[in-house]
Amino acid sequence: MGQDNQRTPALIASITPYFLEKGNVWFQENMDKVISARASQQFFQDNTILLEPHLQFRVSDLLRMLDELGYEKVLEVRDMGEFSSRGGVVNVFPININAAIQIEFVGNTIEAITPLPIKVENAEQARKILQKLLKSHKIFSDLKGLKPGDYLVHLDHGVGRFGRMEEMQFGERKEMYYVLEYAAEDILFVPQHLERKLSRYVGFADPHISRLSSAVWQNTKRKMKEDVEKLARQLLEVYAKRTVAARPSYAPDPEIEEKLAHSFPYQETPDQKQAIEDIYEDLSQTEPMDRIVCGDVGFGKTEVALRAIVRAVVNGYQTALLAPTTILAYQHFQTFTERLKDTPLRIALLSRLQSLKEQKTILQELERGSIDIVIGTHRLLSADVKFKKLGLLVIDDEQRFGVKQKEKFREFRAELDVLSLSATPIPRTLYMAMSSLKKISVIQTPPEGRLPVKTRIFKWSDEIIKKAITEEIHRGGQIYYLHNRVGTIERVKTYLQKLVSKATFGVAHGQMNETQLIKRIESFRKKDFNVLLATTIIENGIDLANVSTIIVDDATRLGLAQTYQLKGRVGRSSTQSFAYFLYDGHLSEKATLRLQALKEAEELGSGYRIAMRDLEIRGAGNILGKEQAGTVNAVGLNLYCQMLSEAVEKMRRTSTQDTNKNLSAGQMKLI
Repeated sequence: MGQDNQRTPALIASITPYFLEKGNVWFQENMDKVISARASQQFFQDNTILLEPHLQFRVSDLLRMLDELGYEKVLEVRDMGEFSSRGGVVNVFPININAAIQIEFVGNTIEAITPLPIKVENAEQARKILQKLLKSHKIFSDLKGLKPGDYLVHLDHGVGRFGRMEEMQFGERKEMYYVLEYAAEDILFVPQHLERKLSRYVGFADPHISRLSSAVWQNTKRKMKEDVEKLARQLLEVYAKRTVAARPSYAPDPEIEEKLAHSFPYQETPDQKQAIEDIYEDLSQTEPMDRIVCGDVGFGKTEVALRAIVRAVVNGYQTALLAPTTILAYQHFQTFTERLKDTPLRIALLSRLQSLKEQKTILQELERGSIDIVIGTHRLLSADVKFKKLGLLVIDDEQRFGVKQKEKFREFRAELDVLSLSATPIPRTLYMAMSSLKKISVIQTPPEGRLPVKTRIFKWSDEIIKKAITEEIHRGGQIYYLHNRVGTIERVKTYLQKLVSKATFGVAHGQMNETQLIKRIESFRKKDFNVLLATTIIENGIDLANVSTIIVDDATRLGLAQTYQLKGRVGRSSTQSFAYFLYDGHLSEKATLRLQALKEAEELGSGYRIAMRDLEIRGAGNILGKEQAGTVNAVGLNLYCQMLSEAVEKMRRTSTQDTNKNLSAGQMKLI
């Protein structure tokens, strides 16, 4: 915009990765080309608005177009990518201009376009924040499996009910729209390409739904932003101490890493590749990694961890993998040994499976540095475990470990890199991941050929159990039967043997010693019997492709995340698998919700959404604190965390910018 603001045209570019990568200088230098391209190229027609004084233009059309370009509607414009309206005045902060502009209308004509005294110190930084937000929207939005009546939150208009999907045609172009219902029969149509403005409502009570034209939502959002900025400041002060430590960046070893990738017997899924890239990027920095990889059971988290471990080892560090059970540790040891057999890397297992003499030898070699990778259970947390140069800690099934246990390893090295793996993160971890204080990679793509596990929820009966076991045996498969009470497990075995005489049974539970337990699992793996009758000891670490049916005989006694994890014990091949969750007697409201959520999450890759639903059912007052509960309920946890993530990112960048300025000033004084 030039000096004569009454006549100068204004170009507003959409919030897309393409335009966010361009600097303002690019727009200034190519203004004529962009305007020319609008005449003939659909992309530029759809992704830019060209305004000038005296142009015939309706205010309502401009507001709709700004919304479709991805701009956020607010009460008062403060940041790049926002717009507001009051009467015949629209304020907008385009991503391609260093300051906000004001567009004044008289009737349906633009009267004037003038710059506002609202600027950003660093336009490039502001665009980077927007780029990061675009990438994170898929985590917050996740609209798979929507059903009519579900609550959705629109960034600009607030909480509404999802009604349906509807296809609409404009000229030759067709597009699907989300139809949202608001109070007083108001309807909002949201184009599918703008679904990033939508998120599921996760709250602790039914939300308030207002009219579309109401100012209630903008006021609610303004208050939320104030609360979020206050909380972000507090959180950053707490976590600032953790980011003080630094270490040398990790360099790749192309030869060994390529060999490792080629030896992987499957094709990496796109999400797996992205998770590996995320980790490699973390390790290339000097700030220690703290990342969680969230992915359904059997979706390849272990392979992602293996790549990270090898990168650490080839850079001269030892690594530790902490698993919650002996079974899981043993399985990881087997997998890693097989995958790394053609490399010089040394692997050891440290658990109660080893004799005291074997454990002593392993401890000595760890302290000397002759062991590169140690895999173990809680035994790794013992006082006699010492490392020569521990660099990376991988925590599998991280929700099974407390904060103190996780922090124990930082005693070995303050700048420790930490990678956590989880199919259903505990709500606090999920929340921290969402709010930019913990980085997260989500693996939602199923391996090729994988089928969703068919979920069956029934009242307990002999007929259902007999049919499920008989049908699985008939097709040559095996069965897990979960009975989570050691005191009565032998009695259940006797009952099942009488019920299904063709079946053969083995028992596994936590009161068996580890050696006996591993032998029983190996015997089941070799198909010495059809049905493994077990407690929740099988929840982690058993990966048997031939087991395609699981029966849980009293599912209401287990939590949602736990039942979901158990369901993941089957369906690990291309064979159709089944999960039977049985209940006895009356179901409580919460038990009904848990089982309903399990049924709804039948689709592959639902672990992340299960964690969200688990958070919704259990409530999150203890996570955010009572003072935040009201705000969260008004806007939904997804949007709250999304805004918190944005606030943290802005404060971090501002803090870094201030630090750099101070450093520059200090250097100038020294000179």
